[in-house]
Amino acid sequence: MLEITGLRKSYSGPQGRLQILDGIDLQLQRGQTLALMGESGSGKSTLLHLVAALDQADSGEIRVGEQRLDALNEAARAAYRRDSVAVIFQQFNLIPSLTVADNLAFQARLAGRLDAEWQASLTAELGLEALLQRYPEQLSGGQQQRVAVGRALALRPPLILADEPTGNLDERTADEVMALLLALVDKVGSSLLMVTHSSRLASRLDQQILLSNGRVQGAVR
Repeated sequence: MLEITGLRKSYSGPQGRLQILDGIDLQLQRGQTLALMGESGSGKSTLLHLVAALDQADSGEIRVGEQRLDALNEAARAAYRRDSVAVIFQQFNLIPSLTVADNLAFQARLAGRLDAEWQASLTAELGLEALLQRYPEQLSGGQQQRVAVGRALALRPPLILADEPTGNLDERTADEVMALLLALVDKVGSSLLMVTHSSRLASRLDQQILLSNGRVQGAVR
């Protein structure tokens, strides 16, 4: 599902070019879940943004299914972001002017793949049925992140990316959201690449990889 080869990314800084990713090789099979761990500044979020086609690498290849992201033009990258990948952010990133119902349906509707029956099932599994006409500001943090999970899964994308998806939640709520996310990912058959600082949450995924100094250091034991 995801194959990364020789990926490099740097940014300009006061001291010159700062190398963030320095030759990343990584594979994620269809239906697999992988936790990407590492200290702050190790390049985890940068890697996720490149796979989401929110930024472009300096060199190397990213293949998602049959698509090679580094070879896509901007229109094709936009179509990829709309149709093939869903991102769950730490800060929820819900649209404040839309109700829960409309936030849940947002990406699936953009992609022309809104399925009312699946939407209703998803809403029930996430425990959001009584909240559909509320707005994000009327929800708790845990409820907002459930909506963000639902928005990602409503599309039933082949690949889901999650950047510290429980980072703003207390431990109990984080565990509940993570259990829902993994159950729904398994149900849909999506692949999941998740950035996390928590070894406890990472251990619930199929694989755990450590990123350090812009390089994959191997599996976490």
